[in-house]
Amino acid sequence: MNSKTLVLGLGLLALCVLVPTALAQTATPAEADAMAGKGGIAIGAGLAIGLAGLGTGIAQSQIGAAAVGATAEDAGFLGRSLIYVAVPETIVIFGLLIAFQLVGKI
Repeated sequence: MNSKTLVLGLGLLALCVLVPTALAQTATPAEADAMAGKGGIAIGAGLAIGLAGLGTGIAQSQIGAAAVGATAEDAGFLGRSLIYVAVPETIVIFGLLIAFQLVGKI
């Protein structure tokens, strides 16, 4: 089985199990009115970080393999390879910033 398919399948399984569990929690009517609509914000924050991390991991697996191969051929590629490996990390940072903004609205 392809590792990307396995990671995607496990992520979707966790999403299908955890979202209904998070939405099924009981609250008093006063608490329900105060928290109305905020469960979606929390789920959105989690998805922002999770999907950004998943995409970055898939991208870095390909970039890292190519960077190691290029550095093995010629050590002069090491600096550029490190930059190419670090660039996808900004996507996770953007996902984290979006999550912080969403959690700030709760």
